[in-house]
Amino acid sequence: MIRLGETRLSLDDVVKVARGEARLEIAPEALVRMRASRAVVDRAVSEGRVVYGVTTGFGELKDRRIPPEDTRALQLNLLRSHSAGVGPAATREVVRAMLLLRANSLAQGRSGVRAEIVEFLIAMLDRQVTPVVPLQGSVGASGDLAPLAHLACVMVGEGEAWLGDQRMPAGLALRGAGLQPLTLEAKEGLALINGTQFSTALAALACADAQSVWEAALAAAALSTEVLLGSFTPAREDVQSLRPYAGALEAARRLRAYSEGSAIVASHANCGRVQDAYSLRCVPNVMGASWDAIVHVESQLEIELNSVNDNPLIFAEGDEAISAGLFHAQPVALAADYLKIAVAEIASISERRIDRLIDPRVSELPACLAENPGLESGYMIAQYTAASLVSENKSLAHPASVDSIPTGAGIEDHVSMAPIAGRHARRIVENAANVVALELLCGCRALEFRRPLRAGAGSEMLYGQVRRIAAAPEGDRPISGPCEAVARWVLSGAPVKLAEEVLES
Repeated sequence: MIRLGETRLSLDDVVKVARGEARLEIAPEALVRMRASRAVVDRAVSEGRVVYGVTTGFGELKDRRIPPEDTRALQLNLLRSHSAGVGPAATREVVRAMLLLRANSLAQGRSGVRAEIVEFLIAMLDRQVTPVVPLQGSVGASGDLAPLAHLACVMVGEGEAWLGDQRMPAGLALRGAGLQPLTLEAKEGLALINGTQFSTALAALACADAQSVWEAALAAAALSTEVLLGSFTPAREDVQSLRPYAGALEAARRLRAYSEGSAIVASHANCGRVQDAYSLRCVPNVMGASWDAIVHVESQLEIELNSVNDNPLIFAEGDEAISAGLFHAQPVALAADYLKIAVAEIASISERRIDRLIDPRVSELPACLAENPGLESGYMIAQYTAASLVSENKSLAHPASVDSIPTGAGIEDHVSMAPIAGRHARRIVENAANVVALELLCGCRALEFRRPLRAGAGSEMLYGQVRRIAAAPEGDRPISGPCEAVARWVLSGAPVKLAEEVLES
């Protein structure tokens, strides 16, 4: 149980809620804070104070005064007009993460909304009501306005939603879940859309999946180094300690653990090879740098997960409503862009090892890992596919955060483009998972050609897990299905558990 307003959310919490493995409730102290901030909004309306978005219009129309009798219409019109997203819908797990994160921000008691708003967001999660949110339309400043407006429209019975896995009009989804549409009071529509939750949900799930991809790629690198008769000397602790980046030390520790007790490594102990290609020799340094980046991104995102995003902000202790810029997603944009680069490099070095695995001139294995080279093409095209994905990642890794197009008649004159960074981060992570899956398939096939020698205990465990998903081929077979199946394993979190088991053994 996660208690909003009390529990500090972690990346793992977001994943659990997004994927349906956790429950939420509001902490009692959060209810006290929310009631106090709501009272400030109610007083502002009754006294006719000028408060942005409460008694005025929005954005370019901020100077238009709104009479108290139009308060509800103002909030409803805001959601309708801002539901301007286009393109395919975000996945349900992304939207579930949005629901959690918006509820957590509002539960901090700085937005002036009633507790019923947060309770409704929690009920939607509990009852599997997931708004349909288009992926395109936010520039990541003034909040993720369009995506969050689509989410909030469902709360008032408009738009579309999934009830379970069935897509339908929002009113039907709410009715099917036993929920009544809300009537929004002053500021509540604005509070629902003035946040970074779309950008943050995309980046957070990408970061969580990147950790699993990294672990799978490190395991694949260990297996590839073994079957390519590479040296594990560069992974010695005393070597890496001379340049003690935390990620490099962790990567080297895993390489040693996977290869422990390897008969393949022992078989070429005195082979005379001077040094390996960088894709083998520099695994701790390249993969370690990506690990350090992922850890940094996680720490940045966890600040955002637990922050207030809104405008204006309500300070009950001073009876104040203060306009600020806590909805600007620049921190998320930069973190997502950094993540993109880090994961693109994981795929890049993996593709280079795939190339070595299928090249008989360097692998001393059958060409293309085929049983009958020539008659069979084996894994030749696996490298083509990996090259295509790595090249696509290079385009996607261009930083979205360096772009800005002014909006809101020049008032919103610098924007973050964090949603683009987040979307591209997820694409890069998915592409990298497929590249690593292809390396695992090639590495396992190469290990079969090295039999009867056995790999390290950890590499043999890895081999067993991959082969349970994708059986060893008998002659040429389509590669797409096995690749996608192994890629799902790469993204599943199972590689993290495997690494834990290998390191403990």
